[in-house]
Amino acid sequence: MKKKLGLIISFLFVFGQMALFAQSTAENFKDVSVSIKYFDRTVYYPGSADENPVFVQVSIRNNGAKTLRFKLADDRMFSVDFNAYTVKNTMLGQTEKIVRKRTTNQTVYFREISLENGEEYSFVENLKDYIEIKEPSVYYIELLFYPELYKSKYISLTSNRLSLEVRPSPSAASSSVLPVKASTAELLVPEEISPDKVVEQTIIARQKSLWDQYFLYMDVEAMLQRNAAAKRKYTSVSADERARMLKSYKSDLMQSRIDNDIVAVPERFEIEKTVYTKTEGTVTVTEWFKYPNFHEKKSYVYKVRQREGIWQIYDYTVTNLGTE
Repeated sequence: MKKKLGLIISFLFVFGQMALFAQSTAENFKDVSVSIKYFDRTVYYPGSADENPVFVQVSIRNNGAKTLRFKLADDRMFSVDFNAYTVKNTMLGQTEKIVRKRTTNQTVYFREISLENGEEYSFVENLKDYIEIKEPSVYYIELLFYPELYKSKYISLTSNRLSLEVRPSPSAASSSVLPVKASTAELLVPEEISPDKVVEQTIIARQKSLWDQYFLYMDVEAMLQRNAAAKRKYTSVSADERARMLKSYKSDLMQSRIDNDIVAVPERFEIEKTVYTKTEGTVTVTEWFKYPNFHEKKSYVYKVRQREGIWQIYDYTVTNLGTE
């Protein structure tokens, strides 16, 4: 009985000491503000951190008269956390990457940062390294900063909140109709095929005027925004107006009113070179165009990128190789 009583007293003593230490340490950070903002605000989609990152700038500011000192881990996952909530206040889950890091024994390297009154320290993190964002929706995000690192997370500072609009992936959002096979009415969906096959199928679909299949692997949203004026308008209008702009852009392509090069119908073509990494690539194609009095030869470089296993054309350049 005495032994148990001694253990309880020891536990309470240690717990009390920890609470006092936390309270005194937290006092050192009472004049610190932590704020977040988007580093390069753009259009965000569900998907992996590498394919569609959400870069957030984190700023730590000393508003007090005394010198502020805090620890900052070389691997920021041991210094910060992101929380993301749905409009119903449901919290999103963390990524496997951050869970694995924090549950594995390892040495955490850090440096001590000193800030005088009015000074600020900033760095940029990818939100998707921390939070799983699987569905398009509107979310609210905030950051927790641990000035004594994650293992001492009883001391944390909370940032302001940001709203995050995540749109449907371009493969679903950029088409106004669902593409189907004419012969069977079977619903067409993008397949996990290689970049050269994506370009090949797109060109063949154009030769046969199969427009639904032509747009199947085309990032129409990105193609529209190749024009600077269209991009400025697109990023400033409502979701309904964006949908109308996409529909109008596709209609203009189909009627050859814009981007005549990419909608021209080649007599024949040859894929010369394909170069790509896990997420980005280029496909170089030589195309021949037959006109009444001459033939024209062009070289296209189709730029492609991958989202969730599907390659899409998002840009292109063309060089005229001459006529005969």
